[in-house]
Amino acid sequence: MRIHYLQHVPFEGLAAIEDWAKDRSHTLTATRWYEKPLLPQQQDFDMLIVMGGPMGIYDETDYPWLRDEKQFIRESIDAGKPVLGVCLGSQLLADVLGANVYPNKHKEIGWFPVRFDKELYDGELVVCHWHGDTFDLPEGAVRLGESVACKNQAYRSGDRVYGLQFHFEMTPAALEGMIAVCGHELVKGDWVQDPEELRNGIHYAETTRTVLFRLLDRLEKFT
Repeated sequence: MRIHYLQHVPFEGLAAIEDWAKDRSHTLTATRWYEKPLLPQQQDFDMLIVMGGPMGIYDETDYPWLRDEKQFIRESIDAGKPVLGVCLGSQLLADVLGANVYPNKHKEIGWFPVRFDKELYDGELVVCHWHGDTFDLPEGAVRLGESVACKNQAYRSGDRVYGLQFHFEMTPAALEGMIAVCGHELVKGDWVQDPEELRNGIHYAETTRTVLFRLLDRLEKFT
């Protein structure tokens, strides 16, 4: 399978998603918006993954390429591609699907529980969060996860488009990269952990990785 992914900043790459792709001998190509971005033709890839980043979907003045990205995501959905959006990626998907995206009441950074619908995970699971924005559910979408601090944590639109507000893909290296660049956001609060707490929570990634791989296996069947 040919996977194309959209990356917004150097420190938020595929992380564990890359491990899944390599385990299954899938091909990976990327559009890195912070470099000289090139977008493929729709016929040149089978699955689209949209990663995270510190910018907002509404920051088109500072990041004019967001307009091109949104159009490309829309075209990929219309072409029937399986699409996964992570954090900012989930917000971009929500925006493209016609939902409102806006600052959440609480900034949520750290390892906190999400209550899942059985489709992703049966029960509650501690996952890694790093976001300040949230979104309304797109029309017709199904909510698959929620937390105390953020109502819409995961959703499915149709049968092959998934948005995850959190980071199932987190690895120790990915976490260190985010702390190094965005550590100034770690002002301790009810829903913000400090660097030590973030590092101590990395053991949860073993379970989130398993759930992520199961979701990716499901999306793979649509290609």
